Amino acid sequence: MRGGCAFDPLRGCPAVLIHGADQLDLREPLARLERDGYARLGPVLGPEGLAALRERADDLMLGRVEYDGMFFQLDATTGRYEDAPIGLGWQGPSLAYRKLEKLEKDPRFRTWLTNPLFERVARAQISGDVAIYRAILFNKGASAGSDIPWHQDAGDLWGLSIPPTLQIWTALDPAPLDGGCLEFLPGTHHAGLATPLGGVVPRAMVAAAGAEERAVKVPVEAGEALLIHNCVWHRSGRNRPGQRRLAFSICYMSAATRCLRKRRAPRRFFTAFGTGRDGSLEDSEAGV
Repeated sequence: MRGGCAFDPLRGCPAVLIHGADQLDLREPLARLERDGYARLGPVLGPEGLAALRERADDLMLGRVEYDGMFFQLDATTGRYEDAPIGLGWQGPSLAYRKLEKLEKDPRFRTWLTNPLFERVARAQISGDVAIYRAILFNKGASAGSDIPWHQDAGDLWGLSIPPTLQIWTALDPAPLDGGCLEFLPGTHHAGLATPLGGVVPRAMVAAAGAEERAVKVPVEAGEALLIHNCVWHRSGRNRPGQRRLAFSICYMSAATRCLRKRRAPRRFFTAFGTGRDGSLEDSEAGV
């Protein structure tokens, strides 16, 4: 690792949660999460925290701060999700990476993913110790990024013994109606997986569900957070040219979850809340 880290809790971090956010009444958002598969938490991350995480996102993409074993994927130059290069990893300094994983390695992002509000949400949904499957930065760069199709963040593609059901998505930049906001198909999580593999929902199923007519756009300002069930259908369009859209997403799960993959050694998962043992994540291939 290179570079300093003012967000490191050992060195004194800024107040990341806005005042009162740690005491937010969770009854309504958790009820909406259960009913619709997503819910607004509202504004939770303050200006100082936003500035620190944006800065660190740039540090990581430009190689000013490095950690062993991080996962990088460049965006497609065409704006088409299916054209995004696979398996290339780090390709040198660039603000065009669409996805960075294993951000729990970084003290700034680790401070945010272990904040008291997110712990309350996670413990309300998950029994026992809580681990994370992934801590991931989604970037739609200033060139407008790519369309992300309807998908589910679950299935055999993820290779887990216990299917996760909770993600918390924090906007680090505004995501307006016409600028890369998330879209949801409410209630689709109740039907479970569209396919056993998970990931992208087949076009025939999208058409049969009337997804285009039923889609609900959820615009957010920087610092707002959303709760997302892994099985709810969701997507996002391209952002406004010249305006980046960054978001940080954490998938929480039971620390009892085991990795079922066979091709390589089973992954070990970072314990966010509890007394379990931390583990360094290996290169991830799951998710959209």
